[in-house]
Amino acid sequence: MRAEATTPPLPDEEVVSPIFLKLGGSLLTDKTAVEAVRPAVVTRLAGEIAQARQARPGLRLLLGHGSGSFGHVAAARHGTRQGVSSPAQWHGLAEVSDAAARLNRLVVATLLAADVPALSLQPSASAHCANGRIQHLAHEPVEAALAAGLLPVVYGDVAFDSSQGGTIISTEEIMSFLAARLRPSWFLLAGETEGVLNEAGQTIRLITRANLAAVAAALGGSRGADVTGGMRSKVESMLQLVDSFPGLRIRIFSGLTAGLLADLLHQPELGPGTVIAA
Repeated sequence: MRAEATTPPLPDEEVVSPIFLKLGGSLLTDKTAVEAVRPAVVTRLAGEIAQARQARPGLRLLLGHGSGSFGHVAAARHGTRQGVSSPAQWHGLAEVSDAAARLNRLVVATLLAADVPALSLQPSASAHCANGRIQHLAHEPVEAALAAGLLPVVYGDVAFDSSQGGTIISTEEIMSFLAARLRPSWFLLAGETEGVLNEAGQTIRLITRANLAAVAAALGGSRGADVTGGMRSKVESMLQLVDSFPGLRIRIFSGLTAGLLADLLHQPELGPGTVIAA
């Protein structure tokens, strides 16, 4: 009797290791303006995520996005990153939270319209910080969403802080904290540029501790309001992350190149941009 054909098991990466994807606030919005979204970019990226999920049914993806000209503008106005104590500052924290959530609702609605089952998970609902550093953030809802085949979506948000009242936690900080629990195989960061650029405007293909000093001069700040630091801060935090998890690889690439996100979600090891590795 002929045995029935069975579907081969998915590779371990598909079953165990998720991919983390961060869409930069400068990619989704115009950070030189106030709450100026780029609807065509958001719609295209949502479509590419949908395309990747169809091409790779086993894909487990955690999406995070920056606050761009929504949360960053409000946070800079109120100084929320530096701490919160007065009634006016607490009111400002609430305004920052609302601004960040407005962009998140738009991103999630666009994903749902592209037939991606996106589920927003508000970081401030469970985050606790001390001296601006995350001490606790619920990871169980993210794991449950991934297990259910959903696309969990987190974003830069406010947080209560035992030392300074309140603060801002960036998308990278949130996803880096979750990396310790979820152990992603890749962390993809989509921005406006083709990667980390040197002083001649060329893409630096690989950054490690060994060549950080050589490329440090090229790492500038951020265009427009950014209360969580620019490229230098991002590269240094990503190096700390790969130091902690040597198997993790990080790729910084342009989200403005049509089709590139879909390709990288299918084969993150191949493609342009800057790789950060241990």
